[in-house]
Amino acid sequence: MIWSALRDMLFGGLPLAIWLYLLLFRGLFWQALERDDRHAPQSAPAVWPSVTAIVPARNEADVIAATLSSLIAQDYPGRFRILLVDDESTDATRAQAQALALALEAEDRLRILTGSARPSGWTGKLWAVHQGITEAAREPSDYLWLTDADIRHTPDNLAELVRRAEAGGLVLTSLMARLHCSTWPERLFIPAFVYFFEMLYPFSWVNNVRRKVAAAAGGCMLIRRPALEAAGGIEAIRGEIIDDCAMGRLMKAQGPIWLGLTNRAQSIRPYRRMAEIRRMVARSAYAQLGYNPLLLAGTLLGLVLMFLSPPLYTLLAPDSSWTAAAAAYGLMAASFRPMLRFYGRTPLWGLALPAIGLLYAVFTLDSAVQHWRGRGGMWKGRAQAMGQS
Repeated sequence: MIWSALRDMLFGGLPLAIWLYLLLFRGLFWQALERDDRHAPQSAPAVWPSVTAIVPARNEADVIAATLSSLIAQDYPGRFRILLVDDESTDATRAQAQALALALEAEDRLRILTGSARPSGWTGKLWAVHQGITEAAREPSDYLWLTDADIRHTPDNLAELVRRAEAGGLVLTSLMARLHCSTWPERLFIPAFVYFFEMLYPFSWVNNVRRKVAAAAGGCMLIRRPALEAAGGIEAIRGEIIDDCAMGRLMKAQGPIWLGLTNRAQSIRPYRRMAEIRRMVARSAYAQLGYNPLLLAGTLLGLVLMFLSPPLYTLLAPDSSWTAAAAAYGLMAASFRPMLRFYGRTPLWGLALPAIGLLYAVFTLDSAVQHWRGRGGMWKGRAQAMGQS
């Protein structure tokens, strides 16, 4: 009798309690309400501030032309320039960028920098960004727009970012770019990736000055330059693998920040195979856990209880005790619907969330294994995790 009660509580009651907490008391993250097309400021700044976009690029020849074209096409009333930092690319990234600038007669707006070798203690992307910021300081702008080399922007994106930043006095305005979601692996993993990110960093809490939670999305970050300098500059986070969330923490100490979903910035890099998504997750998952084996074990156990127990116990419970597990499964699937709707996917994918969660647990374990093998934070041929740079 006692074992039966404990079993029911562990596999049914506890998962239900976890999901009730997440859905009711975790900033309503699952509703995906923080978006740049909701409650957008209508008034324009009296004077449009100057902006410098900094684009770190390493072996991005397949996407760089589309990215830079979207930046050059920005319909922005203020002074705007673009600095591309070629981070020791071994492909045609630089040649593609130069050809585009010439074809679009954009040499006055786009400048291409040759990045130097990464010093010890820096991650590759942040070192490239640092070089761009140093160059930008020769002609200081009011804002720095850090954007990845695989993000395409609509022509109004910069103006809307600045409008929001100026209206709210924000020191950091960041958009979670809409990720590529066409291939089968993308349909399986991408909406869940953003869903899990919001679970970890509820956007409503990030955007609340009374909450300590801070985060950002590295694909699109508009930063008030004097605030970044007051925070110690990019050097303050130079060794961070999860550099965007580190930037969020750094800047929230300086003032209000904002993070939301968007359709104005879109990733144009496809993930055609599951292995590519696994590498993306494994690059930073163990860093998220502070390289702590005990925290890793607890996380894996928690993921099994949250995602795997509800459907399994619903099917295998020996009596009517399956109801709590079924309720947890139902809440889990229902909570995934808003994010699926944002990505244009059927709500039926919610039923697959336990399997997706289990696979993400496997990716997290793989992240730790890669770290133990000396390949932590591996990205574009660089092992960048703590103690492996």
